[in-house]
Amino acid sequence: MDTVDRTVRYRACDGDSGRVADPRMRVGDGTAAGVVTAGGTTYAYRVPLAGRTRGVVEVLRRHRQPDRLVGEVVTDPQPPTDPAAGRRLSPLAGQLSGGVAAATNNRAGVAVRDLSGRYGHQQIGVNDTFRPNAASVIKLWILVELLRRVDCGQLSLDRGVRVTRDDVVGGTGKLKFEAIPQVVTGHRLAEYMIEYSDNIAANVLIDQLGGFAPVNALIDSMNQRETVLAHNFFDGAADRGGENLTSPDDVISLLGAVWDARILTESSRDLMIDFLRKQTLNTKIPAALPPGTPLAHKTGDLTDASHDVGYCLTPGAETAVAFLTAGPFRSGSETVRQLARTVHDYITPGCGPG
Repeated sequence: MDTVDRTVRYRACDGDSGRVADPRMRVGDGTAAGVVTAGGTTYAYRVPLAGRTRGVVEVLRRHRQPDRLVGEVVTDPQPPTDPAAGRRLSPLAGQLSGGVAAATNNRAGVAVRDLSGRYGHQQIGVNDTFRPNAASVIKLWILVELLRRVDCGQLSLDRGVRVTRDDVVGGTGKLKFEAIPQVVTGHRLAEYMIEYSDNIAANVLIDQLGGFAPVNALIDSMNQRETVLAHNFFDGAADRGGENLTSPDDVISLLGAVWDARILTESSRDLMIDFLRKQTLNTKIPAALPPGTPLAHKTGDLTDASHDVGYCLTPGAETAVAFLTAGPFRSGSETVRQLARTVHDYITPGCGPG
């Protein structure tokens, strides 16, 4: 839901309304309410606009009993559940602002969300709507849409997909070193796409999902306005003017929804985090932190972009982080490491202010 543009979108396993304008949306008393019709289905909604509380959507179809859906609604970004605890993250925002300003060779943006509750689930950001080329960070949305389809019973990770020589592209990955053609399960494609940032696996999964549109529908349904999947990996489309883009704020929005099992079931959430835990490209966040620091993350690498995003999983200090840069890769990677160490030292018990 977007109360600024007065638009709503209903997306579930049984259908997708698309983004629908509702100029009569009623906004007030901490809620938004209205009625829209799309594709012969009417949706009546009453949705809270602050924090976490219960909302209602009624789905009315011709010649069928209405479905009344009552569930938790989460405002994104969520106001702190404990404002006093949330204010204790303010000094970290100042430190990160200094780190971003010091990155004179690169533009940088950062977003951080407390997942543990120690800081009231507060989110902070510096240049967090900064919109660089997403590089391989966009693979997170491909994975979430795949797992959402699995949760809906529409796809199976056990199903085999034939990978041929026509699917082979450059860049990172493991499949290109294996025998091809071969049949690869959806599970292994997803695993390779994250753990090895495999471009062949990513492109094959995009095809299995039906192209860019379903992934962009996921992005739109979460109101992530800076993110778009515009082309396959290493297919030259970016040279024709279509870039894959994202922002720190959009990354944290996705990571938060996954963590809370709002967009995926708990089992799919756990599988995704397991893939991220096994990441093999570890020259950024992991290289900056003490050995053994528990992490689940995804990098993005281009000659003019260097990113690392994911979860810091120190027990009692769980945090979602997104560090994105544009400019020379080497100095961008160093900026990511410095910002990651700043966050770790602040939020880790025994290192920071607690």
